[in-house]
Amino acid sequence: MTWSPSSPGFWRSPVRGPWFTSVLGVVLLGGITVLFVTGLVSYAAYNPNLSPVNDKTPDKGLLGFYLFSWPTDPHWLYRLNQGVHVTLGVTLIPVLLAKLWSVVPKLFTLPPARSLTHALERLSLLLLVGGGLFEFVTGVLNVQLDYVFPGSFYPLHFYGAWVFFAAFVAHAVLKTPAALRNLRRLREEQGELVSPRPAAPTVSRRGALWLVGGGSLLLFATTAGQSFDGPLRRTALLAPHGGPDPADGPNGFQINKTAAYAGIAAAETSEDAWRLTVTGRTGTVRLSRGDLARLPLHSSSLPIACVEGWSTSDQWWRGVRLRDLAALVGHDGDPPDVFVESLQRHGSFRRAALRANQVADPRSLLALYVNGEDLSPDHGYPARIIVPAAPGVLNTKWVARLTFGDL
Repeated sequence: MTWSPSSPGFWRSPVRGPWFTSVLGVVLLGGITVLFVTGLVSYAAYNPNLSPVNDKTPDKGLLGFYLFSWPTDPHWLYRLNQGVHVTLGVTLIPVLLAKLWSVVPKLFTLPPARSLTHALERLSLLLLVGGGLFEFVTGVLNVQLDYVFPGSFYPLHFYGAWVFFAAFVAHAVLKTPAALRNLRRLREEQGELVSPRPAAPTVSRRGALWLVGGGSLLLFATTAGQSFDGPLRRTALLAPHGGPDPADGPNGFQINKTAAYAGIAAAETSEDAWRLTVTGRTGTVRLSRGDLARLPLHSSSLPIACVEGWSTSDQWWRGVRLRDLAALVGHDGDPPDVFVESLQRHGSFRRAALRANQVADPRSLLALYVNGEDLSPDHGYPARIIVPAAPGVLNTKWVARLTFGDL
């Protein structure tokens, strides 16, 4: 007899079955919901409605209904959100692959649709499989290869997430009642995923779950450390910013873009050449680094947290408050939004905007020093932005111009 993928006897693993698939489905139900929420929150952290330069999906339309002004408290908010988003996404990879393996026979079931409900289920399954693979693959590549989709990763991942989650919700509504019933069964002898002629077992269903769980635990243990400093960071073997800090000393903590990568020449950041241009209600002022150092200086202990999931512990920054710079150009009292421009020539976010609440926070600085020492070129010398709870790319380095006012 000729067997084809649409024949029930083609798929012979004795591990497949409703109970095994339902366990994986329930884990993904919780995990993917958290991933979706933290992903949307991460997008909101960029304040995409503030200025076109912050908005990487300008045609999002109604999909941006939930956007809100990003807060500055708690100061570790983005660090926590993105650490959970990336670490959980990596951890769920074995669960997702096992789930897809467990239901692959259904992709070949004939006829394609037996009823309207069955057709909706098949369509949601197709979008679920395709969308899930797309979101996980693009997310992992972005984390591992650092903006492997320049200019396109954000819209691809954003729109892909909505398509995937819509299919995920539809599938969950259709299948959760059956999944809960299947979980109550300790043994399963029947079901469309159970092979009518199973091969000899090499592992039990519980053993297979332990294997999947072990894979997830291994990925968690080799990824989560990128959100910490010290010995824990050295455990993040699968994370680009895992391992030891790149250098010793006050500036020895993790970086994303180096001065060389950004195209920063030493001559343009020298004391003689560099000037900060500040524009606002009453006009424009130009300040040297020495001028800034003679203004009232303040300190903030804040982390750097990146969309790729890595972060540093709190670093001790010292510089001029953004709200004091706003006051220099006529914005006394409540400061407005600010448009920040960098000397950076390569890479994304050469320009960025910050909301008024971020400018007004007393911990928001144009930093000149970190951990008691001048900023290094790779950390943004001669001056950089540091704002509580903001994504790392909004903490602009090598700042050249600040424009306060309506954006």
